[in-house]
Amino acid sequence: MRNSRLLSVESWKRWVWSLIRLVLIAGLSFLILYPILQKISTAIKDKEDLYSPIVVWVPLHFTWDNFKQAIAIMDYWDTLVNTFALSISTTILTAITCALAGYGFARLKFKGSNLLFAGVILTILVPPSTILIPLYLNLKDFTLMGLIPLLTGKSVNLLNTYWPFILTALTASSLKAGLYIFIFRQFFRGIPKEVEEAAYIDGAGVGTTFSRIMLPNAIPAIITVLLFSFVWQWNDSFFTTTYLTSGKVMSVQLAALPHNLNSLVSGGSSQSDPFYLSMVQDTGILLAILPLIVSYFFVQRYFVEGIERTGIVG
Repeated sequence: MRNSRLLSVESWKRWVWSLIRLVLIAGLSFLILYPILQKISTAIKDKEDLYSPIVVWVPLHFTWDNFKQAIAIMDYWDTLVNTFALSISTTILTAITCALAGYGFARLKFKGSNLLFAGVILTILVPPSTILIPLYLNLKDFTLMGLIPLLTGKSVNLLNTYWPFILTALTASSLKAGLYIFIFRQFFRGIPKEVEEAAYIDGAGVGTTFSRIMLPNAIPAIITVLLFSFVWQWNDSFFTTTYLTSGKVMSVQLAALPHNLNSLVSGGSSQSDPFYLSMVQDTGILLAILPLIVSYFFVQRYFVEGIERTGIVG
């Protein structure tokens, strides 16, 4: 009798936990899929369907005009190529420099290393908007610690170029670089020291040990950082619109889309239909995230494996 009661309690616990998981998964799926489905529904609607009381999800007049309009205004194909080039280059450079920094913090102990790593953690906690003004002024009058004016007689303006992205990636101070350094440090700390000691006994130096021993074992961390860095750089609008105000990248084109569309439709007047402008803007957003959605189907297995093996939770 007692055993049957215990079995009944355990079965109830399993049933309740399954219900909780179902509710959580359904809720998260709704939060993620609803905006995307809504934008797809909006993108294929005709302008007449905006004011039809019977049209909610399925349009009465199916059209591709919104896509054609958004592609033309955003110069989509050139923008897509430029954004891929920018994201891939900064992603690779960021992964290399953050891996070096993470390995240094994990294995190369030196005076003040803990204090420096505390600064790395601080970059994760401090909002980037707090350093926006000094960062902007530094890039507007870039001197490289006074060396450039000494050689050329004047500072260099790096804004509206790709140099801010390259320099921050090369110095492991790009977007979310603190998090990537933390990921690599934690992963390298989890590798047994005996692996490195065996390499040192065989005559390998620090550089050789890092490149030939540690990096091949850090593939899950590398994949995680590459995916995170690529997606965050692609979606970034804060730093991208600060560094570039007229470049052909997704964030800049999306920010300028309402103005450009208004100028095209109404010649710059304020009489254009705001609902129609919103519809074309939603189409532009859908076009911006479409490459990421397609890419995710090919890399989702590596992404999940990387998250599991690097221990990122929450």
